[in-house]
Amino acid sequence: VQLQASGGGLVQAGGSLRLSCASPGPAFSYYSMGWFRQAPGKEREFVATINWSDGSTSYADSVKGRFTISRDNAKNTVYLQMNSLKPEDTAVYYCAAAPGYSGGYLSDQRMYNYWGKGTLVTVSS
Repeated sequence: VQLQASGGGLVQAGGSLRLSCASPGPAFSYYSMGWFRQAPGKEREFVATINWSDGSTSYADSVKGRFTISRDNAKNTVYLQMNSLKPEDTAVYYCAAAPGYSGGYLSDQRMYNYWGKGTLVTVSS
C-alpha cells in the first residue's frame, strides 16, 4: 500500500489548507484512513480518522470544529480540510492506512499498517 500526501505549505494564522492523500489500488474503499502530525520536538499525535465501514469520523480535541476529514473512494483519496489554522498546528502531517480495520481504536497509531512520507504545514503568526 502506497500513500502519497500533498497540499502542505506556508499559511498565515486564520488561513486554510487542504491536504490530500492518494493511495493507488482497488482496495482503497476498505481502508480506514487517519491523519497524524508531528511538531518539532514533539511526538507524533492523532489528528483525525475516517472509518471505512460506515464513514464515521473522529477528531482530536485540538482540531475539532476546525478540521474536516473526508474521502473520495472513486479517486482513492482522503482529504483533510484545515480551517482557522493556528501557529500550534505547524507540523509534518502524515496520512496512514488501516486496511480492513473498522474498530474503535483508530486514534491509536498502532492500528495503522501503512504510512505516507508526510507533508509540512507551517502556520505563521
